[in-house]
Amino acid sequence: MPEEIIYTSPAIFTGTEWLTAHAIVCEEGRIKQVLPYDAVADRPNLIQYDEAVIAPAFIDLQIYGAAGRLFAVYPEPDSLSKLADYCRSGGAAFCLTTLATNELPVFKKGIDAVREYWQQGGTGVYGLHLEGPWINPVKRGAHVEALIHSPQPGEVKELLEYGKDVIKMITLAPEVCSREVTDLILSYGIIISAGHSNATYEEAKKGFDAGINAVTHLFNAMSPLQHRNPGLAGAAMDDERIMASIIPDGHHVDYAAVRIAKKVMKERLFAITDAVTTTGEGYYKHQPAGDKYEADGILSGSSLTMNKALQNLVHHAGIETAEALRMCSLYPARLIGANDMGKIEPGANASLVVLNNKLDVIETIM
Repeated sequence: MPEEIIYTSPAIFTGTEWLTAHAIVCEEGRIKQVLPYDAVADRPNLIQYDEAVIAPAFIDLQIYGAAGRLFAVYPEPDSLSKLADYCRSGGAAFCLTTLATNELPVFKKGIDAVREYWQQGGTGVYGLHLEGPWINPVKRGAHVEALIHSPQPGEVKELLEYGKDVIKMITLAPEVCSREVTDLILSYGIIISAGHSNATYEEAKKGFDAGINAVTHLFNAMSPLQHRNPGLAGAAMDDERIMASIIPDGHHVDYAAVRIAKKVMKERLFAITDAVTTTGEGYYKHQPAGDKYEADGILSGSSLTMNKALQNLVHHAGIETAEALRMCSLYPARLIGANDMGKIEPGANASLVVLNNKLDVIETIM
């Protein structure tokens, strides 16, 4: 008989509502039941957290490395293990490890490393997010200009075949990619997110009509919202089909802008860390600059965990706690089609985060 494990705390956030005096019954990695506490009080394997909240574990769809192991420099299973540990320390049970604009051999090594990590029983890494190289050099940010280019279908197919079932998301600039290329990517079940783009409003909408359904780090490295030229940022906020990630660290985006975007996009806006780690090798020599990172004097990544992102959303952007929790869990789960994540209900993945009253992570349960 499979063994039940039961978790309870004074408050449980299911992803849709707050419960008190309840417990979560888990079995074989799934949530079996959500019951009143009185129904389970005498059962074995009951784990009780006092003065705490249990919520769905977080999901980070854009993170580049941790513990001095930038994945682009060290595309190895050990890097992914350290990355998963970093994510769990911040309440994220799942992440998309991310590679910025780079050479094809680096992408292939990254794909190999994810597969090997899975084969070794590694958990927490949902797949790979490729950010570039099919972006607009005008909005490259810290990306290496010499490697940026418009893709040819043959090049794209080679990479997609190699990365089948590993590549989950690709960030590209819709104005530099043909419809043939976007159709090809979508045919592999990969999410296309528009980013590092100088698209006009019209070009962005054309990309959305072609199947692009997300935007990468809203406001950063994209044509801005202006009153006569709404750009990619304006198109994303205006189109009800589009979800967008945002980096709530106070450096990439002012907290007032986070709050304004949230009022417009509502449940279409979610948080990412965009976190990097210190490295002096490879194309991206990220170095700490206070509580952010720079490469060659350009803002190149954050030092966020998803826990810190949550706290910033609540304490600095003024977003209500339940909605901030959804921005870190339910909404990114929706984008990647993970219908069993981001919620606490029977049949859902039993990945949970336990937070204290200050919204600090006490434990991430997988």
